[in-house]
Amino acid sequence: MEDLETLASWIRESRSIVFFGGAGTSTESGIPDFRSAAGLYLTEKHSPYPPEQMLSHSFFISKPDVFFDFYRTKMLHPGAEPNGAHRLLARLESEGRLSAVVTQNIDGLHQKAGSRSVLELHGSVHRNHCMNCSRYYGLDAITSSAETVPRCPACGGIIKPDVVLYEEQLDDQVLNDSVQAIASADLLLIGGTSLTVQPAASLIQFFRGKHTVLLNGESTPYDSRADLIIKDRIGQAMERIGGLLS
Repeated sequence: MEDLETLASWIRESRSIVFFGGAGTSTESGIPDFRSAAGLYLTEKHSPYPPEQMLSHSFFISKPDVFFDFYRTKMLHPGAEPNGAHRLLARLESEGRLSAVVTQNIDGLHQKAGSRSVLELHGSVHRNHCMNCSRYYGLDAITSSAETVPRCPACGGIIKPDVVLYEEQLDDQVLNDSVQAIASADLLLIGGTSLTVQPAASLIQFFRGKHTVLLNGESTPYDSRADLIIKDRIGQAMERIGGLLS
């Protein structure tokens, strides 16, 4: 409890908080991390393809039917709801304390909780576009398609999710905005991430503020440089911190 009170006091003193998050931020909302979801899929489907291959650009182009089977089954969770972490971050933004959420997640739960300043390093399942005519579509274009490979009603082109696949580059503007946000923060909260996925994890090196806090269930390569480490479940911890701030 003492660690939570320390973090609550730092939050009260801060005017430019940035949250950097990964898959663990959403597990309490019922969204499994990528490796768990992929492992379950491989067991159920007896797939000969490793998950990194199925979520690569070249695999998407060569075997879109297998890609979309995996993507729909294990990467989409339209019924998921924000948890305590998402809700507190949205509240801190509304209070003028949090300046940005930098997330590796593609689920859109931060926006669903009310956050506006969200930098999605790996894109979003809620944005999709036709590879032929560039028309944009929402998530229902993928989930409601009668065909395994969703196609544009206007031209018949394949509708591709706007998520960053293996072999694809991160968006330069999102990267630059993330660097600027982290470099300008006075408190950096890092949650639900192993800090091993590059180049995303390298962004935290740009932080020059007062305190770095890790909210993570397991150790990370950054532990020795953190000012505070909280190993509780992030949603529950943030819920309690919200109570301390009330």
